[in-house]
Amino acid sequence: MTISPSEALAGLWQALDQPAAALSRVTLTGEEPALPSSFAVGTAAQASIAAATLAAAEIWRLRTNTVQQAMIDMRHAAAEFRSERYLRIDGAPAPELWDKIAGTYACGDGGWVRLHTNFPHHRDGVLAILGCTYDRDAVAAALHSWQAEAFEQKAAEAGLVVTAMRSFAQWDAHPQGRAVAALPVLSLEKIGEAPPRPLPPGTRPLSGVKVLDLTRIIAGPVAGRTLAAHGAEVLLVTAPHLPASSPLVIDTGRGKRSAQLDLRDSGDKTRFAGLLRAADIVIQGYRPGGIAALGYGPEEAAARHPGIVYASLSAYGPDGPWADRRGFDSLVQTASGLNVAEAEAAGQDGPKPLPAQALDHASGYLLAYGAMAALARQVQEGGSWHIRVSLAQTGHWLRGLGRIESGLDCPDPALEDIRDLLEETPCGFGRLTAIRHAGLLSDTPPRWDHPSVPLGTHAARWEG
Repeated sequence: MTISPSEALAGLWQALDQPAAALSRVTLTGEEPALPSSFAVGTAAQASIAAATLAAAEIWRLRTNTVQQAMIDMRHAAAEFRSERYLRIDGAPAPELWDKIAGTYACGDGGWVRLHTNFPHHRDGVLAILGCTYDRDAVAAALHSWQAEAFEQKAAEAGLVVTAMRSFAQWDAHPQGRAVAALPVLSLEKIGEAPPRPLPPGTRPLSGVKVLDLTRIIAGPVAGRTLAAHGAEVLLVTAPHLPASSPLVIDTGRGKRSAQLDLRDSGDKTRFAGLLRAADIVIQGYRPGGIAALGYGPEEAAARHPGIVYASLSAYGPDGPWADRRGFDSLVQTASGLNVAEAEAAGQDGPKPLPAQALDHASGYLLAYGAMAALARQVQEGGSWHIRVSLAQTGHWLRGLGRIESGLDCPDPALEDIRDLLEETPCGFGRLTAIRHAGLLSDTPPRWDHPSVPLGTHAARWEG
């Protein structure tokens, strides 16, 4: 049994106690399958983007006391779930996203592991454990001497990002799987007292709203990109010493200004504190405890700046033995049974990934949705608020949407198939061809006012 897109959206909307009347002002078009998968990836794309779009419309209602219509097409939403695949710079594909030894490998016990080695320190750590050269065949040979879960544990102890492949039954029996199953798809809690703050004047839902974006890779940056599409002033802050992925910087940097600060430096820490004092929303997606260790966790931020909306992204959620573990979309897919189930549906051995980084993209839109829902609460009743989303919770939600019979027979959309969904704009890397935002509003259509730029292009200060 599958959940319809409207039912999926209603579930997300009700999860944060949003006004039920708003659901009558959204139009969802298209149908599954939108991408080649046995899972309802198109439904997940449409519902998560719709939740964020509807939340922006609610902010507009609070601003103007007028309503507008939201429109989300499933084909467009599914394409946006793969936005990093379709971008072009000066007509050419962006640089390769994946490291040459990243991916899945069979182990000596018949199990499988997935390695994420896109960051140099993660790659070097894996090679050090295996004692082999930087070569895919060498890695494959070395892993034949390991049991899958033993290598997963060894890598975790070293702070690396590796997961063993599990079935749904194995994940459901795992302590982390049980912890995730007990959590809602996302959560919103009040973490401090503060008076309501009126929205600044403006002609778009998030005009004048300052967003401090402390995220990398896909999920968190997609949240910031979404808030920028509805008019927020988004300042991406990274550190010069941290690795980044060029295609993802280009794709998710749309609408943002980009600065660099090193919070280990006292001067930069002072500048960051100044940014925080003026921010309305903070989005952070570093490893659990990383930002808190520097003194800027949600409770600390609320104490320093009452009325803040703080949005946290993690891999595996706030509870369970893996709560502090690093992770990425591909790894969570592997660990939580999605890759086994997709492979079984395809009739193949070994893992089969979803046709998009669906957990990343859905989590990004859910994070943006939660941040706007929290902002609406702050405007109406005051307080400081904390929204939490994790890739594993999003995966559990996707699994709950049901399976698509013959979904794997759906053609895989190539660039030419979605050409009508693209826009061309100048950016800091050249002429950018990329997916337009799928979350449409009748009175305040989304747009990005700032082009993607190299990291650190701007000064660490607010425009307004």
